[in-house]
Amino acid sequence: MADPRIDVVGLHGGEPWGHGAMTALADAQIVAGSARHLAQVRVRLGPGAEEVTLSGPLPAFLDELDTLSREGRRVCLLASGDPGFFGIAHLAAARLGAARLRVHPAPSSVSLAFSRVAERWDDAVVVSAHGRPLDLAVSTALANPKVAVLTAPDQPPEALGRALRQNGIGPRRVVVASRLGEADERVVHCDVDGLAQGQFDGLSVVLLLSPERGDHQGAGLRWGREEAAFQHRAGMITKGEVRAVALGKLGLPATGTLWDVGAGSGSVAVEAARISPALSVLAVERRADDAARIRANAAGLSVTVVEGEAPAALVDLPDPDRVFVGGGGLFVLDAVLDRLRPGGTVVATWASLDRAVAAAERLGNLVQVAVSRGVRFGEDDALRLAAENPVFITWGPTDREAR
Repeated sequence: MADPRIDVVGLHGGEPWGHGAMTALADAQIVAGSARHLAQVRVRLGPGAEEVTLSGPLPAFLDELDTLSREGRRVCLLASGDPGFFGIAHLAAARLGAARLRVHPAPSSVSLAFSRVAERWDDAVVVSAHGRPLDLAVSTALANPKVAVLTAPDQPPEALGRALRQNGIGPRRVVVASRLGEADERVVHCDVDGLAQGQFDGLSVVLLLSPERGDHQGAGLRWGREEAAFQHRAGMITKGEVRAVALGKLGLPATGTLWDVGAGSGSVAVEAARISPALSVLAVERRADDAARIRANAAGLSVTVVEGEAPAALVDLPDPDRVFVGGGGLFVLDAVLDRLRPGGTVVATWASLDRAVAAAERLGNLVQVAVSRGVRFGEDDALRLAAENPVFITWGPTDREAR
């Protein structure tokens, strides 16, 4: 006999959405949810339906519904909007088994928020601040032109606004949509300062939009930017083509910790933060003037500058998942390997072959990157190739036995 099924019904403005949802609600013997949701649907319940109010830990609540369902009771679990969109459906599926759930979604709060301002949202990035670090929402907003943030009572819209302002976000059109579909729905248009200074319902959707209306394809995935895009000291910067290869070898994860050791201009750290905005990026640099350049180059991005000389400067840093070593020598490489997390990757660049070979013995992989750039010369402005100094790139995993 198959396991008994549980209906998960999303509500829009307190109403079920569609025939299947209304039937599930009318036939339910057990209706479970928050006190607010139960009050909204009470008039739709069949005679004898029992209510179970969500209180206490969610796992215990789901276990109670599991027991009632296995006793042969028809259970209906209430939710807001689309339960599969940052909602309870995935938690219930993990606890009870996806095959037991029949989900009846209503429009999501994000789709409703964008509809209120007549904006498309198939090109938007959505992030939640419910039980998640606010830094993730901030870094996502800094890296993308159209973002929706689901806020929470402990991280309300105004807290998001203050964090965005502190991180130097540029001009944005801001929309704060609260209690969508309810009688007291509120949609506020403002800017980042207005967001930071306002008072809003904690359970809101905040839209962060480009100053001008129009279609956007997102920030785009690009790396290996030209050196002119960065402040640097007398050419002391990882060249764009070398940087592109190094970033590819790093295989940046969506989250975790990256060290850029001997960061110089911080070009690798900056590009890593753009590619993976939720990654914690630490740029380690011993020169104060270079550290100042890194801060300027990383303005608006989630990059932390650590002033100090490696390996001593690494002692108090969180263990890394990825490391780029742009300076410091083999003893720095060894210190990095001692701290690298399991499954991590180190990429190091070298100007001399002897050091590169020694590094390859530790890491396992070596490639030479020799770039010739087209330059104009002569009266007829002809094009010739000018060779850059070759650079050796080494990379490898943390498992010393694998090397």
